[in-house]
Amino acid sequence: MKIIKEPISRADLKKIAEERFGDLVKAAVDVEQEIMAVGGEFHLEEQVLLYNEAGSKQQNIWGINIKPEERGDEFIEFDSLINIKPNQNNRTRGVEDTIVKGKIVEIVNKLVHD
Repeated sequence: MKIIKEPISRADLKKIAEERFGDLVKAAVDVEQEIMAVGGEFHLEEQVLLYNEAGSKQQNIWGINIKPEERGDEFIEFDSLINIKPNQNNRTRGVEDTIVKGKIVEIVNKLVHD
């Protein structure tokens, strides 16, 4: 697992995907610091890495799946148990707040390049 603060290529993400799930990379995105952790088996592992190494706060971390070979809406999948945050009115594994969702897309697009 590692924290991504500087841009990473789709090719590098594809290598990480092949090490675990084949076609996707689990990621935890900190919407405040605009960084993400990748390469874990579970989003929770990446969330803990962000807590411990980057000082991230739970309310700012959201779990996603990145599909390096996909484009458009298929590139990011909003589905993670760490997204269930009733105190933030997010009661599903998705990301219900469109502003937060947009911020996640913006961060991922900034950190992942062709």
